[in-house]
Amino acid sequence: VQLQASGGGLVQPGGSLRLSCAASGRTLDYYAIGWFRQVPGKEREWVSCIGSGDSNTDYADSVKGRFTISRDNAKNTVYLQMNSLKPEDTAVYYCAASRRCAVVAGLWHYWGQGTQVTVSS
Repeated sequence: VQLQASGGGLVQPGGSLRLSCAASGRTLDYYAIGWFRQVPGKEREWVSCIGSGDSNTDYADSVKGRFTISRDNAKNTVYLQMNSLKPEDTAVYYCAASRRCAVVAGLWHYWGQGTQVTVSS
């Protein structure tokens, strides 16, 4: 499966963005989809995950209550709605696919290219 992440940009603190992860090559609902983020000099950090099939969701404590992950199987796309953004959310965001959710980046099989999110006034 090939993944394409998009939707990043520059937003003021308190603002919102919606990231998209579009898939080609196989239907996305076969996979769990995760979002990770990375800043220079730091390891890739798990943000959220939505499971295949039952679509259970999970979030890192740092984004819980502010971010929402969802999938649109008809569009073969997973979204990450990000509200109440903070400067510390600034990072390159990546989507990934695997058969199961995992918080460890090395356990994910497929990755999209990153999309930059910058939260600044």
